[in-house]
Amino acid sequence: MNQEFRTGIGFDVHAFADNRKLIIGGVEIPFEKGLAGHSDADVLLHAISDALLGALALGDIGKHFPDDDPKFKDADSGFLLSEVYKIVEGKGYATMNVDAVIMLQRPKIAPYVDEMRKKIADLLKADIDRISIKATTTERLGFTGREEGIAAMATVLLIKA
Repeated sequence: MNQEFRTGIGFDVHAFADNRKLIIGGVEIPFEKGLAGHSDADVLLHAISDALLGALALGDIGKHFPDDDPKFKDADSGFLLSEVYKIVEGKGYATMNVDAVIMLQRPKIAPYVDEMRKKIADLLKADIDRISIKATTTERLGFTGREEGIAAMATVLLIKA
């Protein structure tokens, strides 16, 4: 049987901001700052969304959910990811796996990784064992090391359903 696979990569970054909740992977994480952005600024879900769209050569989330559109102001990135996944399904694909890394100095997110994996698995209609999330510091180098913000990168593999 000839299966068609597609792979995509996504990257996102947001600066820290006062008076915002910190949401990563659809999970609220207690911290003194959140991330600046038009939506809830969930860098991980944005990176995964871009990877999914990229796998199908459909642009990025900014194309589908413009940051100058008031209806997406403070939008839940989980909702945006679910909308992206409807597009993926509409093209006849399903998630084989997601592999993601979050780059940040603080806060420590290890206690929240399994909850993030479950949330993402649910949004992508995938088994949790197909969702990998890792975190790393940048050894105090660059904007993440100076605690100015957070970055995330994700790769996805899609299969024609």
